[in-house]
Amino acid sequence: MDGLLIVDKPGGMSSHDVVYRVRKIFNEKSVGHLGTLDPLATGVLPLLLGRYTRLAQYFGHFEKEYAGTMRFGFATDTYDSEGAVAGDTSVVNLEPSRLEAEVAKLRGTIQQMPPVYSAKKVNGVPAHRLARKGQPPQLRAVEIQVERFDVNIRGGEEADFCATVSAGGYVRCLAHDLGQRMGCGAHLTSLRRVRSGTFSLQNAVTLEALEQASSPAEFLLPSVQVLAEMPALLVDEATSIRIKNGMQINLPEFSTAPLLRILHPGDKIFAIGKRMAGTLFAPQTVLG
Repeated sequence: MDGLLIVDKPGGMSSHDVVYRVRKIFNEKSVGHLGTLDPLATGVLPLLLGRYTRLAQYFGHFEKEYAGTMRFGFATDTYDSEGAVAGDTSVVNLEPSRLEAEVAKLRGTIQQMPPVYSAKKVNGVPAHRLARKGQPPQLRAVEIQVERFDVNIRGGEEADFCATVSAGGYVRCLAHDLGQRMGCGAHLTSLRRVRSGTFSLQNAVTLEALEQASSPAEFLLPSVQVLAEMPALLVDEATSIRIKNGMQINLPEFSTAPLLRILHPGDKIFAIGKRMAGTLFAPQTVLG
């Protein structure tokens, strides 16, 4: 079963839990996700199935869009409501003009320190594993883009927000850092990913709908939407055999494309071609 599936991840499950459920639903061992969501979070989780898992390297780094809520008054060690209180509890005074001034400082190109409890690797080991062993990981700040960060006070100690961040950015950190700037601490209480790259909730299906479907494969995205930003070439059987044998092909019409999808009749991707020189392309990844 080869394809791309967009799951509307429920809260309380890890991304790996979702992968496990999808493996059982499709009876397919090869399933992988394109971007982790924390257990607290819900929303868009793209998954590759079957031989399409070998295409993960070509998806690049997705910009992601979120909506959620945060609570001011204290920080937590995980930067969300699933963690332990870290530091003192403070009186909250969310004066609108000051709040907006501090939010503005977290937009654009910023340096962000990843959370200690995260999947960031330190010498090949996820930071959260080191933290749980009492070994504080040595993390470094990374440069990210925050295209949008809008915060609206809900009342009292809570606020709703919308954020669009580049790959590698943590929305938990935006909440935590804003709380530090406001001098009262803050943490994430809910988070929903509404978009990942070009995939949105409109493309997504729930696990319950998949499990109840007589044919779960109907929820796989059409192949034309897989790596849609990459040009495509439909080839005949003779050409596909040449490509499977590792032979180069001359494609003048794709002279400026570094990569292209090579499709079988039926629009199924069976290879990714890489431009070697001029108009000559060689198969870089062959799915079979």
